[in-house]
Amino acid sequence: MVRVLVVDDHEIVRKGIIAYLQTEDDIEVVGQASSGNKGAELVLQLRPDVVLMDLIMDDGTGIEATKQIMGDYPECKIIILTSYYDDEQIFPALEAGAFSYILKTSAAPEIAAAIKKAAKGENVIEPKVAGKMMSNFRAEQKKPHDELTEREMEVLLCIGNGMTNQEISDKLYIGIKTVKTHVSNILSKLDVNDRTQAAVYVHRNQLL
Repeated sequence: MVRVLVVDDHEIVRKGIIAYLQTEDDIEVVGQASSGNKGAELVLQLRPDVVLMDLIMDDGTGIEATKQIMGDYPECKIIILTSYYDDEQIFPALEAGAFSYILKTSAAPEIAAAIKKAAKGENVIEPKVAGKMMSNFRAEQKKPHDELTEREMEVLLCIGNGMTNQEISDKLYIGIKTVKTHVSNILSKLDVNDRTQAAVYVHRNQLL
């Protein structure tokens, strides 16, 4: 039997969720709260297996409550159930310790399934949320040199090899002014102060 606490400040939503969960033979709703602060208090009293947590509430947000619960009772699995899936909500909630993240547009059986999976240690991330997470991950994985043009990369590698502007000009068959323009753009994009730092960047990132 999975013991569940439901935290949502919208009474109709909260009672509707509870009414459905009570039809599930292997789920027991042990309590409910209309605020994040009250939910965090009840967790310590009731020790539920899973908390179904709304995000935006008048008295204490779901993110704040999640942090508190994870600090006081880390064994609990918190499922965020919300209408919001913007970056300002998703990442702080997951960083706070939320185990799963689903939307209120989910069907009732999907919510019940997410609760049962959480109890087994299997998390559920709404596809829209997962897409944002992957986009954020890819953005974090990008290096400054990924922003360089093909020609700028060629110039950067020449800098890494210790070549002067004239030597770069001769090697790439471009004018000195063009080389200087590329060097200036490279320093700006890599956020370094001079050619020496650019050369260090090349070797540190093993670009040669």
